[in-house]
Amino acid sequence: MGRIHQLPSSVITKIAAGEVIERPASVVKELLENAVDAGSTRIDVEVEQGGVEMIRVVDNGCGIAAEDLALAFASHATSKLAGADDLFRIGSLGFRGEALASIGGVAQVALQSWPADQASGAEISCHGGQLSEARAWNGSPGTRIEVRHLFFNTPVRRKFLRTIGTELGHLSEVFTRLALSYPDLHWTLRHNGKPIYEVPASASLLDRIRMFFGKEISERLYEVKADAGSVRLSGYIADPACERGNAKLQYLFVNGRWIRDRSLGHALQEAYRGLLMAGRYPVAFLFLDLPPDQVDVNVHPTKVEVRFRDGNALHHLVFTALRERLRAANLTPRLQAPSTISVSYAYGPPNDRPLLADPPPWSLTADAPGLPSLPFSNSAAPAPPRPFAALPPETRQPNHTSVLGNGVEHTPSLAHPDSPSLPPPGSLKAIQLYDTYLVLETNAGMLVIDQHALHERILFEGLKERIRSGPLETQKLLIPEPVDLSDEEAARTLEFREALAELGLEVSDFGGGTVLVSSYPALLSRRTPQSVLRAVVDHLVNQDRPPSREVLLNNLLSLMACHAAVRAGDPLTAEEIAALVVQRDLADDTHHCPHGRPTALLFSKQDLEKQFRRV
Repeated sequence: MGRIHQLPSSVITKIAAGEVIERPASVVKELLENAVDAGSTRIDVEVEQGGVEMIRVVDNGCGIAAEDLALAFASHATSKLAGADDLFRIGSLGFRGEALASIGGVAQVALQSWPADQASGAEISCHGGQLSEARAWNGSPGTRIEVRHLFFNTPVRRKFLRTIGTELGHLSEVFTRLALSYPDLHWTLRHNGKPIYEVPASASLLDRIRMFFGKEISERLYEVKADAGSVRLSGYIADPACERGNAKLQYLFVNGRWIRDRSLGHALQEAYRGLLMAGRYPVAFLFLDLPPDQVDVNVHPTKVEVRFRDGNALHHLVFTALRERLRAANLTPRLQAPSTISVSYAYGPPNDRPLLADPPPWSLTADAPGLPSLPFSNSAAPAPPRPFAALPPETRQPNHTSVLGNGVEHTPSLAHPDSPSLPPPGSLKAIQLYDTYLVLETNAGMLVIDQHALHERILFEGLKERIRSGPLETQKLLIPEPVDLSDEEAARTLEFREALAELGLEVSDFGGGTVLVSSYPALLSRRTPQSVLRAVVDHLVNQDRPPSREVLLNNLLSLMACHAAVRAGDPLTAEEIAALVVQRDLADDTHHCPHGRPTALLFSKQDLEKQFRRV
C-alpha cells in the first residue's frame, strides 16, 4: 500500500456524486426538492432523451442572490441549516448542501436566478466542477437550472444507464411522488418537447391519483383520516380487489417527503391481513404529518430512509386506522359485466322475429328427460354430511371483539348500505354449481359464493371465539413424535411454545435440534403431527420479523380452518347450503377467507338486466 494522501477536490466531488446522483431521476429529485423549498407555486420540468442529454427545471420561488450563486455549487453549503441542533428538527426537503455540488461535478450546469426583491438576476455555469464568473441575467423571477450531458466526464457511469424509456420511467416516478405530496403546486413535465403531465394547483389529491394511476384505482379508494396527539394520518387506501404483485403502489409520505420504512409497510400489510392472498400487496397513498423533532431524516444521503422517535406508536396508528376503515367498507367483490355485447340473431332483430309454434330444442322443462336433478331435490342421492356441526347456526353470534393480530378492540360498524342482504328464512333461493359454488338471490343481485372459502372464514371466526375461552381440543400422542429441525428452526419454534400450546400443539426440546410433538389440534387429525409442525416452522422462519403471538395465532388458526372446511367438489344438501348461507350473515369479514381470497362475487340485478337488454 502507498502513503496516505488527500484526494483532489475533483475526485471528492465525483465520489460524493456517486452517493447522491445515480441516474437522471436523482438529478430531477434534488432539483425539484430545492424548488419546493424555495416556496414555488409553479414548477416546470423539461427533459430530453430520458434526462441524459438535458434536464431543465424552472420555478417561481424566492430565487438565489447573485453573490450566492457560486456558493450554491460549494459542497455542504446550504440556506436550510444554521447549526447542529437544526438537524434534529428538519422541516425542509433538502438540507445537506450536496446536491448542486454533486450535479455540477458530473454534468454541465447553467444556473440562472432572480430574487423578486432585487432589481435584476444573475447566472453562472459549472462544467465538471469548474465554475464561471457570475454575470447579469434578465429573466423572470425565480430560478432556472439546466443540466446537460450528465456523466459526460465519467463515461463508465454513463454506460450503466438504461434505455431512454427506462430512465424516463424512473424520472416520471420522482415527479409523481412530489406532485402527490404537494397538491397546492402547479406541476408540468415535458419530454423531447412533448407534454407528459400537467397538474394544475386546483387538482385535488384524488384527481392526481386518477391522473397518474387511472380510474381502476381512483374509483376504488377509501379515504383515511386519523389523529393521535400531534400526529395526523390522512390519505387513501384501495379496495383489496386492487391488489398488486409488488409494493410499488404503496406511497408513504412523512411531512411531504416520500419514504421507505419497513415498520410502516408492515403496518399497512397487517391491516390487510386476511383480505389478500400471500405474496400480494395493497395499494395505498398515506401521508403522516408529525413534529419535525419526532423524525430523523439524516439517515441516508438519498433521504428516503428515516428513523422515528416512537415507531411503535406510528405503527399502531397506521394499523388501527386502516383496519377500522376496511371494516367499515363493503368489500364484497362485484362481477364486471362486458362493456359491449355482440349478439347475432337467427331470425333477424328481436322485433322482426316470427313467433315460434313449438319450443326450440334447447328449451329445458322440468319434465325433460336426462336432466340432472338439483342438489336438494327429492330425487337426488343424499350427500355425505359435512363438518357444519362444528359451528351450528343457532349458536353463532356476531363477533364484537378484536381480530387476533392487532390488539385493538373494536365494535363492527353497521352494515354497508350496498351490502347484499339475505331473504327471510324459509324463502332462500340457492343452488350449488359444480359442487363448488353456491348461487343465491339477494336484494342487491345474484351472489356467487365459493363454499370452501366461506366455510373457511366461518370456521376461522368460530375458532377465534373458542380460543378466547380456553385451549382448543387436542389429539394426545401416546408416544411423542420427534421432528428433526435445524438449530435455528428449533429455537424459533420453542420460542413460541406457549402460543402453540394454546392451539393444542405441544412441543418440547429433545436436544440437538430435535423437537418432540406430544399433542396437536384435533381439527387437523387428517394430517400427521410432523406435517403440522413443519407448516408452523416454515411460517416462523419465513417471516422478516418474528411474529407477535396474536399474528402467529391468526396464521395457525387460518391453517386449521382451511383443512377443516368443506372442500371444492363436495356436494352439499339443501340444509347444509342454508346453514352455510345463514352463518355468512353472522360472522365478521365474510367477504374474504383468512388467506385473502374473496368468498363471494356479486352480479347486480341491474347488470343482469343490461346483459339481457331489459334496460
